[in-house]
Amino acid sequence: MTPVELSRTVLRAVRRAVDDGELSVAVPARVVVERPRPGGCGDYSTNVALQLAGPAGRPPRHVAELLSRRLSDSPGIAGVEVTGPGFLNLTLADDDPGALAREILARGGGYGGGDVLAGQRFEIRIPYEVRAEVVADSLRRVLATQGAQAHVVHGETAEQSATQGVQANVVVHGEVAEQSATPGAQANVVVHGEVAEQSATPGAQANVVVHGETAEPSAAQVVNLRPVPAPSDPAVLGRDASRWALLLPAAHDRPRIDDEHLAQRESNPLFRVRYAHSRTRALTRNAAALGFTAELGDVRDNDTATDAGDATRARANTAAPLHTALSSYPRTLTLAATHHAPDRLARQLVVVADALLGFQHTVLPQGEEKPSAAHRARLALAEAAGTVLAGGLSLLGIDAPEQL
Repeated sequence: MTPVELSRTVLRAVRRAVDDGELSVAVPARVVVERPRPGGCGDYSTNVALQLAGPAGRPPRHVAELLSRRLSDSPGIAGVEVTGPGFLNLTLADDDPGALAREILARGGGYGGGDVLAGQRFEIRIPYEVRAEVVADSLRRVLATQGAQAHVVHGETAEQSATQGVQANVVVHGEVAEQSATPGAQANVVVHGEVAEQSATPGAQANVVVHGETAEPSAAQVVNLRPVPAPSDPAVLGRDASRWALLLPAAHDRPRIDDEHLAQRESNPLFRVRYAHSRTRALTRNAAALGFTAELGDVRDNDTATDAGDATRARANTAAPLHTALSSYPRTLTLAATHHAPDRLARQLVVVADALLGFQHTVLPQGEEKPSAAHRARLALAEAAGTVLAGGLSLLGIDAPEQL
């Protein structure tokens, strides 16, 4: 579907809403669709709901949700998601309905990886502080998914600042050790490698200790990572919950360290993500018990009867948010790398998990139903979601349980 065709599809949805009395506005002459901006998702985005909200006397998000329901079952559109104040994010359907699940299952944990940072090297500089350590570790993994190489340099403590006359103690883990000290400051560098080349600012004293076999200079890009420190020791939460608590908020937000991260209830995002992963594994086991396995294909039923058609549209609409969330994952991973923000990945995993939990009830046959091609295709899509959740959690250094 071309942008022009998509614009016409959105316009038809607006016209149908007006004709059915759901919106009382003048139908615009055209609708603009464009590639999503930061914070968006899918293949294209439009702000038509924001434009119509005023004349319709409705909140923009209400208008967007109304149009989303009409667009979800439109030919050529695989998914619709409302973001922000009322932006419609549209994911286009592939000619091959099983293409998304096929790609994910084929690439496994590598799904979402790219080469936008291929050949680039990064030196992540952090203070001696637990949150900085965890964020840097995840960022290093995320950068690698986009073809970059990264190593972490431990600098001043969270309480110190690299101002003039202050000693900077740096431990370099990786291949490169390059330290530029502030005039008048002393730079103590510990390099894990055979060769250490130290370039200190004139007037500064450089003490270099070398361990190992090799350490070569690098033209690495410096990333000064200084997230807001944890207010208390997160170790009390255990490894997985503590990492999640430190990674989910943006770097400029203070993390919350409390028992909520351990609670097994819907209000806990970590629980939802890990539970969703475990559900994908349970669906596979339960399907095997019913005598069928996943097969790539169309998640929609082929029944054309009126009542069944309504159910078909409902099931297709249930699959649309999951399709959108999975399709958006590679772009989110790229943004997490280029913006040095693994928190973006954590939040996208919550989106995938919530979409999966809303979709899971359509995967297995109900009552006297027999397993159909659509059930097999839905199982494949669910397994693809499990693959994405496991891969994303791994990048964050968090386990993905088979059962929960």
